[in-house]
Amino acid sequence: MSIIRDESLAPQGLEKIAWVREFMPVLARIKARFEAEKPFAGMRIAVSVHLEAKTAYLGLVFRAGGADVAVTGSNVLTTKDDVCAALASLGASVYAWHNATEAEYWGHLKNTLEFCPHIVIDDGGDLAALLHGECAAYAKNLIGGCEETTTGIRRLRARAKNGSLRFPMMAVNDANCKHLFDNRHGTGQSTWDAIMYATNLMITGKVVVVAGYGFCGSGIANRAKGLGARVVVTEVNPYRALEAAMDGFEVLKMDDAAALGDIFVTATGCKDVITARHYAKMKNNALLANSGHFDVEFSKPDLREMSDEITNRKPFIDGYRLKDGRVINVLADGRLVNIAAGNGHPADIMDLSFAIQAMGALYLAKNGKSLAPGLYDIPEEVDREVAMMKIEAMGLGLDELTAEQAGYLESTGE
Repeated sequence: MSIIRDESLAPQGLEKIAWVREFMPVLARIKARFEAEKPFAGMRIAVSVHLEAKTAYLGLVFRAGGADVAVTGSNVLTTKDDVCAALASLGASVYAWHNATEAEYWGHLKNTLEFCPHIVIDDGGDLAALLHGECAAYAKNLIGGCEETTTGIRRLRARAKNGSLRFPMMAVNDANCKHLFDNRHGTGQSTWDAIMYATNLMITGKVVVVAGYGFCGSGIANRAKGLGARVVVTEVNPYRALEAAMDGFEVLKMDDAAALGDIFVTATGCKDVITARHYAKMKNNALLANSGHFDVEFSKPDLREMSDEITNRKPFIDGYRLKDGRVINVLADGRLVNIAAGNGHPADIMDLSFAIQAMGALYLAKNGKSLAPGLYDIPEEVDREVAMMKIEAMGLGLDELTAEQAGYLESTGE
C-alpha cells in the first residue's frame, strides 16, 4: 500500500528514474549483483532520504536484492510527487508527498516504519529518533541502519556518547566515497544550480557570504568563486577559518559580513547562524539560501517579527519587507535549496553516495546481528571497493604499488 498524492504522475516520474539510471553505473553494477545474490531476501528496508529520482533508483536496487521496501521523504519540500507515483507503480510502498504539513510528514515517517524493518536508510536522523521514541515497538526486527548526512551523524554520535543508541548504525556520511564528493562537489554544484534557476540572476560580481567551511561549505564557496563572485566565509572553527583564508577567501564574523553580502548561503548544521542583528544590517534585496539539513540556520521567526509584509515574489522566493522598507528574499522557505528549488545533487555524484548506502546495507545484512549498538564507520574495504568501481566506470587509470614499493612504505627504515 502507498499513500501518495497523484498516481497519474507516474509516467513522468518513470522518465526521471530512467534518466538518472543511465548516469549511475556503480549503482547499476551493484543492482546486477543484488539481483543474482538476493542478499535481502525476506528482509524489509525502510528508506527516508530526499525523495527524488536518484533515491527512487536506490529503492529499486534494494528491491532487486529481494527486499520489501518502504520509502518516504526526509524533507517536506524536496519530495517529488511524480517520482513517488513512479516508485509506487514499480512495487515499493511509498508514503510521501510534496509540501506535507508537519503532522503529515511525521505520519509518513511512522507509516514507513509500521512494517517493522530489518534495516533503515536514514537522512538526518528522523527515522532513528522515532525508533528510539514513540515507534520503538517497530524496532523489534531491526538489525541496524545507515545514516546519509552530517546532521544525522551528529545526532547519532550524541546518542552513542550518552549510551542511548539502541542499535548499530553505519556512518555513511563519513565514508570517503561520500563526503569527499557528495558533500563538496555535489552540494557545491547543486546549490548554485538551484539559486541561479530560482533567481535568474548573475553570480559573477556579487558578494557571496558562505556560513560554514566544512566539506559542503567549501564546495559552495569554491563554486561561487568559479562563477566570479567575491566570497566571504564565516566560521566558528579556527582550523576551517584558516583553511578558508589559505584557499583565498575573506574570513569575517557574520556581524561584519552581514552588511556586505548580496547572497548568503548557510551550510553549518547549526541554528541561528543569521539572526535579527544581522538582518538589520543587510542590503535591500539580499538573498538568503540554506544548504544545511534543517531550516533553522537563519532565523525565520526573527525575520517574520521584523517584517511588515511577506509576499511570494516568484516560485521558490518569498520577500520579507522590513519596517524600514528593505526587502530580504528567502529561497525555498529556508529548506535545502539545492533540492527544494532544484534537482538535487548530480546523478553521477549520487552514484557514489548511494553505492555506499547499498553496500553499507549489505554489510549490515551479513554482519549486523553480531554488532553491538553503536555508530560504525563504513569498512575501508567497502569504501575502497566502491571507489574502484567508480574508477573503472569513469575509465580512469590507476597505478599499483609493486611488492618492493609496498614493502618500502611499510618498513621501519632500519
